[in-house]
Amino acid sequence: MSQIGEHYGIKGASLVSRIGEIKKLSDTRFLNFYEFEAVHRDGTSAPYFVASRAKKIEQLKAVSRENKPDGVILFGVYGEKKDRVVLVRQYRYPLGDYIYEFPAGLVESGEDMAAAGIREMYEETGLTFTPVDAGACSRPFFTTIGMTDESCGTVFGYCSGEPTSAHQESSEDIQVILADRAECKRILREENVAIMCAYMLMHFIADECDPLAFLQKE
Repeated sequence: MSQIGEHYGIKGASLVSRIGEIKKLSDTRFLNFYEFEAVHRDGTSAPYFVASRAKKIEQLKAVSRENKPDGVILFGVYGEKKDRVVLVRQYRYPLGDYIYEFPAGLVESGEDMAAAGIREMYEETGLTFTPVDAGACSRPFFTTIGMTDESCGTVFGYCSGEPTSAHQESSEDIQVILADRAECKRILREENVAIMCAYMLMHFIADECDPLAFLQKE
């Protein structure tokens, strides 16, 4: 249990929103549940429930004020013509269905995002991943901020080799997809797609040159 007593400024308000007491409600390996006391601008309060990768209250981003990446999303370009992108079609229990995503995973203790990206790409797809310097485009950004403080960085790079599921965990149900632009258009029209993946596929479809060329402008 913790009380952080931080205030978040809202111009013109006589009172400002803040977080009061925090309670940890679960203790699991990959995801935990917290109850925040949400103190409203008019002084009233209500419980606000947050899912987080944090194992302790002091590691919550609302407490630490540090935006350390919880995970990485991998935008991997494939082929000599740089005309395909690496996707995974993965079964996700919250949907009870398959969804198209980019390869992704959690950043382990002591890893930087590039190292996590190389490891996760190999584990999920069997491909060799060569990251490129993406500057500010790879800094961590927040995902579904209404329910979680999770943040992920996108690692951009080029992939080579032959895809395989041999390195996946037994609990994973993942198909590796090397999608050209026509297939990406079909996926966006017809399939379940993670929103961050959808936005990047739109970019991939629109740019007929090297999809990573925009990073050189950073």
